[in-house]
Amino acid sequence: MKTNQKSKIMNKFNSIISAFIVLFTVACEGPQGPPGFDGNDGFDGVDGADGIQGQVVEVEGVNFGYDGVDNLFSTLINFSDVTDFEVFEADAVLVYRWAGTVGLQDGSDADLWSQIPQNYFLPEGTIQYVFEHTFVDVELFIDGNFDMSSLSTDFTDDQIFRIVFVPSVFADASKMDTSNIENVMATLGIEEDQVQKLDLN
Repeated sequence: MKTNQKSKIMNKFNSIISAFIVLFTVACEGPQGPPGFDGNDGFDGVDGADGIQGQVVEVEGVNFGYDGVDNLFSTLINFSDVTDFEVFEADAVLVYRWAGTVGLQDGSDADLWSQIPQNYFLPEGTIQYVFEHTFVDVELFIDGNFDMSSLSTDFTDDQIFRIVFVPSVFADASKMDTSNIENVMATLGIEEDQVQKLDLN
């Protein structure tokens, strides 16, 4: 009998303790207290360079030399001669040839740029401007299917080219239309007055 009474007392004691625990945990909620003190600031990092999306360089006075063995014209442009823009192996390099001007409906003229490679169909046959590049230079060629030694100097002397450097990170992520230089410049955020110009003459 005493054991049964002890059991009842223990059950009451457990019920009272449980009620206090529930009441205590529910009663702990209230408004948020004041914020603690901020920790010490860490050291400032080194400032990074401004983001560069690319660069456009216009090179005037480009003259091609004839190679009789291979029956083609070529010229080499070293990037260090025309820009201080750092070009990496994975960067895209686009080249456009100035083909003259075209009249607009408002009476003004606009430059006409032709992306290389570009074919021209002449009475003698077909010529094609093509190029190869590394991260330090671009070599331009004029190839054809006839005796190129008689090619008009309109195609070989005092030519104007625009070279567009597109960093690989941007080139890989972009779906820009490279056939139109205005679209390329707009995509890169380059205005006409930001084009670097160099005359080789």
